[in-house]
Amino acid sequence: MKIDQISDSVYVVAGTNVNWALVSDGSGVTVIDAGYPADSADVLRSVTEVGHQLTDVAAVLITHAHLDHIGAIPALVEQVGMPVYTGAEEVRHAKREYLQQISPAGMIKQLTHRRGRSWVAHTLRVIYGHIGMTVPTATAGEPATLAALPGGLVAIPTPGHTTGHTAYLMPSEGVLFSGDALVTGHPLVEPTGLQLLPSVFNHDEALTHATAVELGTQPIRTLVPGHGLPTTIEDGQIARALGPQPR
Repeated sequence: MKIDQISDSVYVVAGTNVNWALVSDGSGVTVIDAGYPADSADVLRSVTEVGHQLTDVAAVLITHAHLDHIGAIPALVEQVGMPVYTGAEEVRHAKREYLQQISPAGMIKQLTHRRGRSWVAHTLRVIYGHIGMTVPTATAGEPATLAALPGGLVAIPTPGHTTGHTAYLMPSEGVLFSGDALVTGHPLVEPTGLQLLPSVFNHDEALTHATAVELGTQPIRTLVPGHGLPTTIEDGQIARALGPQPR
């Protein structure tokens, strides 16, 4: 676990090949995403390492309900009992009314190259025993509710990676928490910088591209991705990095 403060209120925590974020207003904290199941202890510890008690957690926001973004939620709910918010459609995914994630066949295909074999082995270790995890307490984050949380957040629908994927904008500091709608790196790929996740992870590749480009119209100064390093954003940078819509 590595914690970096990237603005007055925002801490980004690098866990097991995935990030989560803590937004503090001095008295409370909003947790955005929650790592893999094996990251649970680190997620809880990260709250205390930025100067809070677990009881200061006002809510957890999840960008989407893949296992690498919901892992510590059971531990947080047990110890804190705070609400868990996500996009209205992603609530159904979090409760596993349906499932959109890389298939077993998709994982097997990754075994054909060195990076893939390493990623598969690492992933299986950190999800072991938790493949069936759900978030039964997830509810849709209403605009007024999110605005009242530490950070004063705004939900930005970003469908594509999953149908209900949601990014979160913190207008006061120009920080966008993009989840997996837009990243800057991943163990399966060598280049770093603004990019989409490999297509094997995206439910709808064309829609993932379109919504990522649309994020470039938001008033962003700093991007906090679900994978890769946080980065500053200039006007037009996202569209230039992603290029034209894939055919």
